[in-house]
Amino acid sequence: MATIYETLRADIITAMKARDSATLLALRTADAAIKRAAMDTNKDIDDALAIATLRKAVKNLADARIEFEKGNRPDLVAANTTEIAVLEKYLPKGLDAAKVEALVAEAIAATGAVSKKEMGKVIAALKQRPEASLLDFGAVSKLVQAKLP
Repeated sequence: MATIYETLRADIITAMKARDSATLLALRTADAAIKRAAMDTNKDIDDALAIATLRKAVKNLADARIEFEKGNRPDLVAANTTEIAVLEKYLPKGLDAAKVEALVAEAIAATGAVSKKEMGKVIAALKQRPEASLLDFGAVSKLVQAKLP
């Protein structure tokens, strides 16, 4: 089975042949970001590096889309939405809300956390779980804050 990065590289060629400039731009940007992350960390490109880089890119694009919406720029909002959709195809599907809530409740119980001051222990426990790569820790931290008094 091909790695995420190999699939992305093959899709760049497909987009070139199809003359799909929007997809090609998004994929080339992601390819460059992954290569840059590999050079910066001095590691080989693997699925973990590709996923982390793509998640960061999607988060940055989503943040930019919010700013474009505030600035009343529907053209840039549409472009960002398209780019996000292209990149999300390479990311593993996240967990549903009920499963995330169950994991948070389990981590709170396991760590014995009783206040927001102990939130770090809960997040650390969640990062040790096998499902950690599927979690959005920005949303998880808000959920932990809501559950702890």
